[in-house]
Amino acid sequence: MTVQSAVQAAALVRDELGVAPSMDGATLDVTVPPERWAAFGRFAKDSLGCRYFNWLTAVDWKDQGLEVLCRVENLDAGVAVTLRTRLGPDGIVCPTLTGVWRGAGWMERECYDMFGVRFDGHPDLRRILLGDDWEGHPLRKDYAVDTPQAPYR
Repeated sequence: MTVQSAVQAAALVRDELGVAPSMDGATLDVTVPPERWAAFGRFAKDSLGCRYFNWLTAVDWKDQGLEVLCRVENLDAGVAVTLRTRLGPDGIVCPTLTGVWRGAGWMERECYDMFGVRFDGHPDLRRILLGDDWEGHPLRKDYAVDTPQAPYR
């Protein structure tokens, strides 16, 4: 089955996965638990035709924990999917999407560097922007901005 529209993609997500996506034009917003993150990524690529991995980031919601988001797109049909998962107050581990989209590797490394999210199964999870001796993760809300750090080079 080739997805031709966001409405068709939303129906497929509902029918196949039992998840109700929200829609805004041609963009679907789907929230899944962390244990279904990689499986939904595979579904988005194989069943929805989302072969373009656009971006991946995280949001620190303080006491509610971290949320990981990514956007993937079916450029032929003009359908975009924003995939979300909440890691919880003490959660910092999320399955990797590198087995689905190779381009996820660099963005997961950046997310690890800036937010401290550990992507389980990532082939090369290490800092990408900051030095190995950098302490903490600068985009977390609990990061002490007044802590002296070596200058960024």
